[in-house]
Amino acid sequence: MEIMLFVKDDCPKCPAAMKALEDFDGVIVYNIDDIDGFAEASSHSALATPSVLVLDSGGKEVGGWRGEVPSASDVRNLVAQ
Repeated sequence: MEIMLFVKDDCPKCPAAMKALEDFDGVIVYNIDDIDGFAEASSHSALATPSVLVLDSGGKEVGGWRGEVPSASDVRNLVAQ
C-alpha cells in the first residue's frame, strides 16, 4: 500500500492531515503549489487540499479523502484491508 498526501502552503487543514499520517511509514507528500506536485495531483483528481489517497501495490486507488482530514484510525482501517 502507498499513501499519498497532497498539501498546499496556505492550506489551514494540511497540518492536521500531516499529523494524522505521522505514524505511517512511507507517506509521500506532494505540494500542489509546485509544478510536479500539481501534475501528480491532477493525475489523481486530488486538487482539493488536503487530499489523502491510499493506493494498492498496482497503483490503483483503494480509498481516499479529498479536501478533508481523515482520522488516523480511518486510514489504518483502509490500509489493513
